[in-house]
Amino acid sequence: MTIRISRRKFLSSAAAGAGVIAMPHLSRAADRPAVTHGVQSGDVGVDGGVVWARADRPSQMMVEVATTESFKDARALPPIAALPESDFTAKMLLENLPSGQDIFYRVRFRDLAHVNVTGEPVVGRFRTAPADRRDVTFVWGGDVAGQGWGINPDDGGMFTFATMGKYKPDFFLHSGDTIYADGVIPSEVKLADGKLWKNLTIPEKAKVAETLDEYRAAHKYNLLDEHVRAFNAEVPIFVQWDDHEVTNNWSLSKQLPAAYKERDINVLAARAFHEMYPMRESIVEPGRVYRTLSYGPHLDVFMLDERSYRGPNGPNQQTSYGPDAYFLGPDQLAWLKRGLLNSRATWKVIASDMPLSLIVYDDAANSKGSEAFAQGDGPPRGRELEIAEILRFIKTAGIVNTVWLTADVHYAAAHYYNPNKAQFQDFDPFWEFVSGPLHAGTFGPNELDNTFGPEVKFIKAPGADKQNLPPSAGMQFFGHVKIDGATGQMTVTLRDRADVALWSTTLDPKPV
Repeated sequence: MTIRISRRKFLSSAAAGAGVIAMPHLSRAADRPAVTHGVQSGDVGVDGGVVWARADRPSQMMVEVATTESFKDARALPPIAALPESDFTAKMLLENLPSGQDIFYRVRFRDLAHVNVTGEPVVGRFRTAPADRRDVTFVWGGDVAGQGWGINPDDGGMFTFATMGKYKPDFFLHSGDTIYADGVIPSEVKLADGKLWKNLTIPEKAKVAETLDEYRAAHKYNLLDEHVRAFNAEVPIFVQWDDHEVTNNWSLSKQLPAAYKERDINVLAARAFHEMYPMRESIVEPGRVYRTLSYGPHLDVFMLDERSYRGPNGPNQQTSYGPDAYFLGPDQLAWLKRGLLNSRATWKVIASDMPLSLIVYDDAANSKGSEAFAQGDGPPRGRELEIAEILRFIKTAGIVNTVWLTADVHYAAAHYYNPNKAQFQDFDPFWEFVSGPLHAGTFGPNELDNTFGPEVKFIKAPGADKQNLPPSAGMQFFGHVKIDGATGQMTVTLRDRADVALWSTTLDPKPV
């Protein structure tokens, strides 16, 4: 008699018995480690950059890098671990790459116990910084998923990222408020016209984040958006933080509320933030956010950290500089001076997560104390003393072509700082450009002080009677910068998410 047995039964019986066929179920896609939230690259320089991905289980991240989209010349790099300690995230520094070149990378994860079992690859790309004076273009902005405005598929999701991607920028400068850990994302919000805004939700965003896992979830929430993932795969990020990566108006000089299950800010903020972004790590100070990113002969970017070193801005420090008045802190201030002095780049972009002269009250209801640089009309006091010092230094040292880029205040603006209009006058004129929100409530405009003489050349804000407008109102903004490789001219354009150019100016560089 002939006994027939199905192939499926034969395979399962063989594996359970003599072990002739090892773990056949691992051939199924669901049993292979997967990339969960797309890929990212960041902190790209002339010869490399950082690649990031997250797995769905403990595994090893495997990266191949090539200069062709076909991966014909691919170079496989040694695998690195993605373990529970980092929420299964992993990031790898790619080095020894050619300058000014499109770089393609392919990421997959490998099972820890079975080295031949790998998941499906996800491909990303970035462009290394040029060694020659070619054109450079980038976009910037901040403020994502704030005020309860999350991912609404009916509104197109986080559509501003798709608009920015059309420009194929060399990089994206994220000015902070990458998440709103202290903000809830409800399933529905009733709009003023009676319509419903419907958010994609996850359980962790139904409450304020108070644990490490909830902070991680806030970062992962943004990566659920298809526009964000597609943008990340094509455009490297230069990222800094502001306050909502922890809680509103956060600094190390303040205490978290007692309700927080984890009270260590360094655990909540630094760990989740550094796990989720492709940043180069500092050996001198692990977890450091401030750093210099050079992108060719025309551009150096100085990324500031205006949270980790600030003091409480107490009343005894209103006219003298001391620990209570720190905003950048002495070490960061010295680093910025050295970097600006030593820079040979045509343009020195200072990436600040807060504008210089906008008063942002710590207690908005009672107009008490500014949590920003600005302290009210001059002369310089408290935190403004650091800005006065750096502006005086730039003038005295003969440093030219500095531009400040920022976000934070949820509207778009262009400020020209004119010493002839200022209370403190020992500085050379310069520009500050404000963009955002990328996907959050729109507010403003804020009150300006006259300490450094800002002249408003452009402003796009809802006005006092229309605060916290949803993304569907169309007032989501980003900045676009293009540096002409031949002339060195910098053109700065402020745009909305529909890609309407709201305001633009071209700056002629002074000889370096």
